[in-house]
Amino acid sequence: MTSGFEVPPMRHRMNVYFPPELLKQIADLADRKNLSRSAIVEAAVASFLSPDGADRREAAFARRLDRLSRQIQRIERNVGISIETLALFVRFWLTITPPLPSDAQAASQLKGRQRYEGFVEALGQRLQKRQSFLHEIPEDIDSQAPPGAHDDMPESEPSVSPELSRDR
Repeated sequence: MTSGFEVPPMRHRMNVYFPPELLKQIADLADRKNLSRSAIVEAAVASFLSPDGADRREAAFARRLDRLSRQIQRIERNVGISIETLALFVRFWLTITPPLPSDAQAASQLKGRQRYEGFVEALGQRLQKRQSFLHEIPEDIDSQAPPGAHDDMPESEPSVSPELSRDR
């Protein structure tokens, strides 16, 4: 004869040691949920050991790896743009700048130092305002442009920002 009364499965006692801050978190959660500390620990261990728990951890790692991959792609793009910008500027500068006669070297060096100081000042202001040239470039630039597509050099001198052109 069954009495309609189910006997809970046999439980075994296990003594574990927790750091005080973890024990406080367990106690706080047990109080908030109106459960025993044993029930909280049992649920946490069951979740950790369940196959679904491993899938959730793997999914979390996959999301983090995806985010890191996107960040690295953005860094690669920005570095590539920076290198190409510098190379284009150097090529352009070397193309349009004639060699100076020896008697003009000192005056040119002085003017160069003044312009460089203006450049550093303008750069500092942009960085301080968190302005970035890279933010002005659209994300969808055709990175697969045919070789030589960007080789055409402008015939006239490029426009220069007011901060850099004041000592021209």
